[in-house]
Amino acid sequence: MNKFEQLGLSESLLRAIIDLGFENPTEVQEKAIPLLLEQDTDLVALAQTGTGKTAAFGFPVIQKIDANNRNTQALILSPTRELCLQITNEIKNYSKYEKGINVVAVYGGASITDQARDIKRGAQVIVATPGRMQDMINRGLVNISQINYCILDEADEMLNMGFYEDIVNILSTTPDEKNTWLFSATMPAEVSRIAKQFMHNPIEITVGAKNSGSATVSHEFYLVNARDRYEALKRLADANPDIFSVVFCRTKRDTQQVAEKLIEDGYNAAALHGDLSQAQRDSVMKSFRGRQIQMLVATDVAARGIDVDNITHVVNYQLPDEIETYNHRSGRTGRAGKLGTSIVIVTKSEIRKISAIERIIKQKFEEKTIPSGIEICEIQLLHLANKIKDTEVDHEIDNYLPAINSVLEGLSKEELIKKMVSVEFNRFINYYKKTRDLSSQSSGSERRDDRDGAPRESNNGGAVRYFVNIGSRDNFDWMSLKDYLKETLDLGRDDVFKVDVKEGFSFFNTDPEHSDKVMEVLNNVQLEGRRINVEISKNDGGGRRDHNGRSSGGGFSGGRSSGGGGFRGERSSAPRSGGFGPRTERSSAPREGGFGGRSESRSSSAAPRREGGFSERAPRRSESSSDTPRERRPRKS
Repeated sequence: MNKFEQLGLSESLLRAIIDLGFENPTEVQEKAIPLLLEQDTDLVALAQTGTGKTAAFGFPVIQKIDANNRNTQALILSPTRELCLQITNEIKNYSKYEKGINVVAVYGGASITDQARDIKRGAQVIVATPGRMQDMINRGLVNISQINYCILDEADEMLNMGFYEDIVNILSTTPDEKNTWLFSATMPAEVSRIAKQFMHNPIEITVGAKNSGSATVSHEFYLVNARDRYEALKRLADANPDIFSVVFCRTKRDTQQVAEKLIEDGYNAAALHGDLSQAQRDSVMKSFRGRQIQMLVATDVAARGIDVDNITHVVNYQLPDEIETYNHRSGRTGRAGKLGTSIVIVTKSEIRKISAIERIIKQKFEEKTIPSGIEICEIQLLHLANKIKDTEVDHEIDNYLPAINSVLEGLSKEELIKKMVSVEFNRFINYYKKTRDLSSQSSGSERRDDRDGAPRESNNGGAVRYFVNIGSRDNFDWMSLKDYLKETLDLGRDDVFKVDVKEGFSFFNTDPEHSDKVMEVLNNVQLEGRRINVEISKNDGGGRRDHNGRSSGGGFSGGRSSGGGGFRGERSSAPRSGGFGPRTERSSAPREGGFGGRSESRSSSAAPRREGGFSERAPRRSESSSDTPRERRPRKS
């Protein structure tokens, strides 16, 4: 007996449920569906992403609306276009045996006149994003003054994205006597304010503890130096050969750069962020759902609404600014009762955030160390052996066996196995035997700079220190100057460090590869009509200057450098280390075998770029701790 039959659903809905393959309702469905069918009530449901909330409100709203009345009776608000379309498709699937029910999706990036025409033809259910819905209300293209049900899905996400005013305005145009159903993963203050303002004695149901994480997701963190963050990401990918993941970055720029570097290093990756056109976003998501992309690098905003089954890992390349957002990130994995892993790559300055997240999700993190090269080689070796064992034999190869046997004649079984495995394994062992330990704890010579928290090697670790003629009298402190330098120079969060602000001047550090850019850009910038002057300092930050910039200890290089004076990290023109053989053309078919998420060859970057339509390449920076070019991952020759 299907357990959905016990929830009071109609025969037509039960038929659709059987077609969809649903057998057992989730906890939020068990709690919400009977309640909403039996009562006309407002509801606040707190449940994590991926717990079946769409069906929890979708089945009751379909059963309660009047299919013979073509006026709009239900409005469902969701944070993103992707989630809007997903909900629309699911509602249509649920109502496939209900005659006369029409569902219309309303979202930005599509023709507003077409959407208005579809509504005018008769749409009992509208699924909308807040921005486009408010636009249609302002233009008089939609009438929601007589609706019976208003559902806010992912309410905390919508408010976190800045839709508070839109939601308030939209709800203000709906009748007071309607039922409002609010579904949310967390209950921040703004969600509570919406509930108090627009809901009447709502019933509250909670799946798990409030704001808690999913029990099917395990949480791990890896402590690394800030400059090793990207190398750590690659090792974690190599240590999980079957990884199918979403990698979260804070900014669009970091998202694009990380994706491009992964592609260049041979991984099946793509970027998803707000600078992509809607067609590009759709293409990236299609490739991700088809598993042609194994590492989707995304911003929080772009990833909202992603509903892809069997994601094995969520990787927090950078922690979110709002700790509550972590819950939404980790909710992308461990869905439908399957197990998933949420990984955090964290620096010493961010370690305190782990405890804060633990308090919110009510789960503990397991601290782990980045796998060594030898450990990764062992994992990959066993993965390859299992792949060979599980490979189905295509008997079309039988015609070629005599020639193959002739070539391999004289080799024992043991020799043959060694040679087969070595074809791939040698590349990994040759790459990883040269690499160092990335574990932050192993570097005893490190110190933390308390002003920006970024771990750096003692004696600046080869970093370049600069003197610049702006300081506190220009209304800068160390944080605002660091932000100003990052924005002016178009550098990443960790590229400017050891910022030391005095009254009339300041010091700061970058890695050597940014030196030319710093000198060229800043020496051509004016701040409120005054030309900025930057010079390479010879001291470690201990020397002092008077307000005119004259050295009183430690000294600095005389005169403005124009390409000579001072140490610069020149870009090497030598081939990248590793020597992994000639490039080969990418096959038109998706790659199956091999190690980890690697593409067939370096030219793999072309395929995701065509499919995902990446925007123009951003400047790439090395995250390596040395001045040598970034090492490549082994490739298939």
